[in-house]
Amino acid sequence: MESYIISAHFDLITPDGHIVKIKSKSEKKLSVIVKIENISDAFLGFRIDEKNITFNIKSTLAQLGVDSVKKKNYLDKKKNLAEISLDLIALNPIGEIMLNYLSVNDFVGKLFAEAKERKVRDPIYLTRMFSRKDRFGKPLLSFGENNEDLILEKIQGYTVAFVPTKKGKVNYIKEIKNFIPALAKILKYKNYPTRDLLKLYQRFDENAKNLTKKNEVLLVKTDPLYIRTVFAKVNENLLPKGVHHTSACILEPNTKASGDIYEFFGFSNEEVQDIPLEFYTLEPHREYVFFEDRDQLQEKLEDPKVLFKALNTAPKPINKLAAVFIVKGTQLNNLKETDWIQRDPKKHIFPGLDDPERQAQFVSAYIKKQASYPFLKAIEDGLITSQGILLTRHFPSPLMKQMLLSPNIQEDVKGIYFQYPSRTHDIYFSHEDRAFLLDLAKFAIPVNWIDKSTKKILRYVVKPNKDAGMFVPLDLVETYKRATFLGVYGSNLIGGNFDKELEKLLNGLLKLKDKVSHPLLCANTPLALVTGGGSGAMEVGNKIAKKLKILSCANIVDFRATDLVISHQEMNEFIDAKMTYRLDRLVERQAEFYLDLPIFLMGGIGADFEYALEEVKRKTGSSPANPILLFGSVDYWKKKITSRFQINFKTKTIKGSEWVSNCFYCIQKADQGLKIYKDFFENKLPIGENGPIYKEGFCTKY
Repeated sequence: MESYIISAHFDLITPDGHIVKIKSKSEKKLSVIVKIENISDAFLGFRIDEKNITFNIKSTLAQLGVDSVKKKNYLDKKKNLAEISLDLIALNPIGEIMLNYLSVNDFVGKLFAEAKERKVRDPIYLTRMFSRKDRFGKPLLSFGENNEDLILEKIQGYTVAFVPTKKGKVNYIKEIKNFIPALAKILKYKNYPTRDLLKLYQRFDENAKNLTKKNEVLLVKTDPLYIRTVFAKVNENLLPKGVHHTSACILEPNTKASGDIYEFFGFSNEEVQDIPLEFYTLEPHREYVFFEDRDQLQEKLEDPKVLFKALNTAPKPINKLAAVFIVKGTQLNNLKETDWIQRDPKKHIFPGLDDPERQAQFVSAYIKKQASYPFLKAIEDGLITSQGILLTRHFPSPLMKQMLLSPNIQEDVKGIYFQYPSRTHDIYFSHEDRAFLLDLAKFAIPVNWIDKSTKKILRYVVKPNKDAGMFVPLDLVETYKRATFLGVYGSNLIGGNFDKELEKLLNGLLKLKDKVSHPLLCANTPLALVTGGGSGAMEVGNKIAKKLKILSCANIVDFRATDLVISHQEMNEFIDAKMTYRLDRLVERQAEFYLDLPIFLMGGIGADFEYALEEVKRKTGSSPANPILLFGSVDYWKKKITSRFQINFKTKTIKGSEWVSNCFYCIQKADQGLKIYKDFFENKLPIGENGPIYKEGFCTKY
């Protein structure tokens, strides 16, 4: 695959070939062997019937009256070469002169593979390109000054363009004969722009008729046809009877004004008024197709089964990086192991800012060892021109940020799909990963987790007005964006006996939506519930949310690195949306809960920490004064909270923020909580800076 994306040649065509042997020679015919070297592995001619391989003579030779007739091909894929037996034919007197000067080592043409499956069927494939441009602002398809002059029809199941010719024909001035010896020498240099030199000796006679005559070559002109997304080939079958085009019949997609002169021979009383062209698509990744046009691909990217099947084609083992760039639905369906690029970059310690030069070298080397690098580099270099998605086994290294967010790559990468967040930490993202996710979101590159645990596609969604987000099932993205967030804090060791009351509370809140109108709760506001994703109280919360069809979310920490009891905490099975954190970012994880309505169940040290954070958020104003419910007996919460509140009150270390106590409400029944919520949403709850101060540190009766 890697050689495929770095190929300098399209897969339907070879480099130019040169004469290696002259077998026989006469005034009007030269029988030669042409050798073509360094053919791309991707050349389709290696895999199709020989009769569908055309030899395309250089247009310079054709314009001088030299045509070619292919006798036989010999292609060797192992050596990436071809040998072609040809007859070079002189069609007119100038052609005879040119033929006489041709010799060994002259570059005379190339092979073109007429792959039937690549023929353009629907005219819309081309017409939609008229209004589009490449990254440099150049049109992808244009014809003269007015594209309307290009007539596109569907004939026998395929698209044909009828390019109108200009009235008149091209003739040569007499000095052309003096130029031919020099031209013969120039032909020994590969890719020399000989057509431009030939124009110096051409004159256009606009009064002449476009008629083919015996022993003559008719050169007609058209407006320049600028094609970037296809090959074009003159369709002989649609020419006037008795008229033939030379074997220089292929228009390539890499010239700015291909096809402004066409060469005909034969005999007919009918003028050549149109050039019939059929079209062949480029490789999918090079045909400038926009993601918005790939309906089939977009549909398949919403199907987890398709994506899991595609990922299963990636080379093993799974601890190695693997990536592929997908631009069309059929490519996704038919992925093979050889389509992927696999890498195994070794981790090492970077020297850092103490040695910036070595740091830059190490980072650059590490980036180049990433599996996605060859694809991104190919986009950067213009070898991949179609928009698509990056399918990768692991979430890309944050060191790829500079490439992925560069203008050209950001424009073409319309999504990142990955299976594992980390090579070394499995499902847990690092701090740098989450920062990278935010950057990708800001640059409108969707990131999707093909998640084994939920068997769903989860999309990274940033919480509105916050610098944090979660991976959310595709069908729940809008719910996540608009939701009011509740949260359940509590012990991972015990669930407590609050499940029935908690369910009743949440169910009552859903019904309350239709009775109140508040920014946090109204008929059109969905609810979401967030926990730490573990067992105990967290599992209770997620399970009830799932049962009531409330979006069930979790901020999950990797506790595997410790040998303490907490290491036994497992992620519960009732989670829809999630974000994961490494253990060293425990505080950061807690800060990113961003709850509108927190709920506390019985808990230990972790719950105490979470309580203190919610308290501080209200004191500092980073969270508004919304009610926080404390499920359990008054005695339990007094032992947890009151002594700390009272000593702070007595020593005046919370002077001016004693009011925070009115944000906390101890309840035993769901009805109490619903009364608190109802009064709050109806602006009747005494809460905030102007509210009462409760000496226990929380409200015990409501």
